[in-house]
Amino acid sequence: GCGVPAIPPVLSGLSRIVNGEDAVPGSWPWQVSLQDSTGFHFCGGSLISEDWVVTAAHCGDLTSSFWAPPVGKNPNFSLLTVRNDITLLKLATPARFSRTVSAVCLPSASDDFPAGTLCATTGWGKTKYTGELGMPERRSLGGGREGGRRGRTRLRLFLKCLGLEFPLGHKSFLLLQGDSGGPLVCQKNGAWTLVGIVSWGSSTCSTTTPAVYARVTALIPWVQQILANN
Repeated sequence: GCGVPAIPPVLSGLSRIVNGEDAVPGSWPWQVSLQDSTGFHFCGGSLISEDWVVTAAHCGDLTSSFWAPPVGKNPNFSLLTVRNDITLLKLATPARFSRTVSAVCLPSASDDFPAGTLCATTGWGKTKYTGELGMPERRSLGGGREGGRRGRTRLRLFLKCLGLEFPLGHKSFLLLQGDSGGPLVCQKNGAWTLVGIVSWGSSTCSTTTPAVYARVTALIPWVQQILANN
């Protein structure tokens, strides 16, 4: 089923996004890297089925041979307010599920994730602020973030670090360059459920500045409509 990695992730509970930790390879099997034609990683995403990836609408007008048009950007997305920051990508060729490739669970609109819920965010963003747009460090997201490859070029401005504080009463930690569009997942009934999509936050990786996620439960009716129509 969804949300249960074949390779269990390890969350130390000690690391935060700033000074995050490397992930166990393959332990976050729904984590997607969106890359341009040169292989440059510019946003993260989440595999929600063999055919669909969820990412952030602010990642741009995405075109690729890897997914089929049209791209499902939420029509209510506003670049000014960054509300409804979600895009659905339908893969041109279905993903082959394996021990290291599988889907995260989607919540229902009524699902609740109370304070104290175990959550993690993953991606290939930087783990510290360097004052410039440089090469992203490899890091993990399990308590912190998912480890990955190094970027091949300078990150774009909208991929600067994202500071985050859980709006659900969880301890705060930080999302950094390269994480946009990636998942915030929480444990529910023994499985990892997609709760948030990395949207925006601090430009200097301040640990006192909250990060902002697109709230997936609020966007689920639109997601279900797109999936049903396609």
